[in-house]
Amino acid sequence: MELSLDAIEVKQINGVSAQKQNELHAFGVFTVKDLLEYYPFRYDDFRPRQLSEIKHGDKATLVAKVIGVPVLQRFGGKSRLSCKMVDGSWMFTATWFNQQYVREQLTAQREIVITGKWDQKRNAITVTDYEFTDRGEGKIGTLQPVYSVGGKITQSWIRKIINQGLQQYGELIPEILPHSIIRKYDFMSRKRAIATIHRPEDTREGQQGRRRMVYEELFLFQLKVQAFRVLNRGRMDGVVHTVDNATVRQFVRSLPFELTDAQKRVELEILHDMRSPYCMNRLLQGDVGSGKTVLAAVALYATVKSGFQGALMVPTEILAEQHMRSLTKMFEPFAITVGLLTGSVSGRKRKDLLASLQMGMLDIVVGTHALIQEDVFFRGLGMVVTDEQHRFGVNQRSVLRRKGYNPDVLTMTATPIPRTLAITVFGDMDVSTLSERPKGRVPITTYWVKPDLMERVLRLVGREIGQGRQAYLICPLIEESEKLDVQNAIDLHIQMTQAFPDYKVGLLHGRMTPGEKDGIMRAFYSNEIQLLVSTTVVEVGVDVPNATLMIIMDADRFGLSQLHQLRGRVGRGRHASFCVLVADPKSGVGRERMTAMTDTDDGFEVSRRDLELRGPGDFFGTKQSGLPEFRLGDMAADFEVLEQARDDVAELLKEAEFWTSTDYAPLRSYLQSEQIFQGDLMD
Repeated sequence: MELSLDAIEVKQINGVSAQKQNELHAFGVFTVKDLLEYYPFRYDDFRPRQLSEIKHGDKATLVAKVIGVPVLQRFGGKSRLSCKMVDGSWMFTATWFNQQYVREQLTAQREIVITGKWDQKRNAITVTDYEFTDRGEGKIGTLQPVYSVGGKITQSWIRKIINQGLQQYGELIPEILPHSIIRKYDFMSRKRAIATIHRPEDTREGQQGRRRMVYEELFLFQLKVQAFRVLNRGRMDGVVHTVDNATVRQFVRSLPFELTDAQKRVELEILHDMRSPYCMNRLLQGDVGSGKTVLAAVALYATVKSGFQGALMVPTEILAEQHMRSLTKMFEPFAITVGLLTGSVSGRKRKDLLASLQMGMLDIVVGTHALIQEDVFFRGLGMVVTDEQHRFGVNQRSVLRRKGYNPDVLTMTATPIPRTLAITVFGDMDVSTLSERPKGRVPITTYWVKPDLMERVLRLVGREIGQGRQAYLICPLIEESEKLDVQNAIDLHIQMTQAFPDYKVGLLHGRMTPGEKDGIMRAFYSNEIQLLVSTTVVEVGVDVPNATLMIIMDADRFGLSQLHQLRGRVGRGRHASFCVLVADPKSGVGRERMTAMTDTDDGFEVSRRDLELRGPGDFFGTKQSGLPEFRLGDMAADFEVLEQARDDVAELLKEAEFWTSTDYAPLRSYLQSEQIFQGDLMD
């Protein structure tokens, strides 16, 4: 497919020295392909406009003549250069800051193209870019791409090098999309689309180039996940669990509560997959406290009763210990053994556990990433469950899966995603959704208060911990920042220690070691700490049933889904629970977030509002979730395109020609390069 461009190092482009090559590496640009796909994030518009059509505060380009004598003022080592200009019949002032060298060039009647911010009240423009027409520098009348740059890589240099790369290697850009798709949507060629994104003739052409490449990115993403699903479904070599309904019902009846209708429905979906000959690959999503862990227990119980072993991988040691305790309690009447494997398990204890696991004497193991270490072997791994799946990379999850022979996989997340979005994004998985809250779950009352009511908030803290309960106090930063006027955990911890001298106040933040974090959470869990000041590291954590109060400082700095996750840390016991959002948002979006949180505690409704308010990239938090980061496309903003690409791929994979036609050869090569299919499966 693109092997030729991908194999050419960026230093082969004329003008890229060894030093510049190293600097480009810092931006993830190693090959010519990387460079040509290093797209601008916006354009500077150097197309001239008339002053009469420019509004106050606009950034605009004007063609003007010098009519005044430039005046240079110096103050505190800085300078301001002002000069009278005329644009047609409109006279105005142009101002340059710290560019005194321009003065000598501003000769009477000389024509200049100025770009800057227009101040209608002062009848002046603050110049950010300029060009004299008698020099013919080439910016006039163009849209100039603006790239993410830094260090010694400048905008002008990266523009020049990308143009040079297009000249040298543009003809090698391969076509990937099949002709049928290109005709269907009237796409421009791939070669032209990439060149157009970097050098658009006008706005419309730039939009057409972007439209084509956004579709391609989302199409290839869908092709990868759906082809994986087709392969998975077609292999029929997964673990077949033979447990009968009566055996499962025996376990479910032993639970101290009745499953909700939603849990019963998802239970049937999971058991149906487990009994099939293909590998289960199911995503179980549900709101905080919706009962996902119980369904994981049902799946693990069915696994053991079918003669296999199960593994449950979680992100933290204390969460692993919590799951181990709850599973041990549930499985005790059925003589099912549960072990714990974390980084803290060492020496003889670890050796004995690994031996029991390898000999099949241990039925279920709960652990952290310690489960994927090389010396961990199973006798017969039949089920892999990962909790809070976004905390593990794709590779970590696949390593655990490879410790068995095609075991079933159940991944769980407490980040609710609207179902249509989940089905589209997680195209390689079946999606089960728990939309119902278990009976008896205590509702959480949410308040939004301004910072000037903090004394009343602290009285509420005193009341709760005075009654033997516990509270969280969350803030966005670890230490003080000059840039953001927000509370920070370290200062807040000092203040709270002084405010509540009779109680133990703990501090938790992301710079602590895993051992330190676990120690603090254990102390909080056992009520040795009554008030925990923390950053968002508690967003996914252990159940502390005695915690009834969640206070979030500067709450408008957080996204809705994150606020909802934090709120879900309380309301896990039998006592009434509260969440207090302390914020004074200056924007309409900030105020809407606060209102949304007080309006509903339904995670799926919160996620819907979050998708509307936050905008494109923030909703998923792609860097931490293992979801793909696209160069141009965005799964929220371009969701309609993503859905269309999903449907197109589904139709394509049904065609027998997909596996033989030369029109689809680039797509088959792409799948091989992504290791979705190996060579023999392509025959």
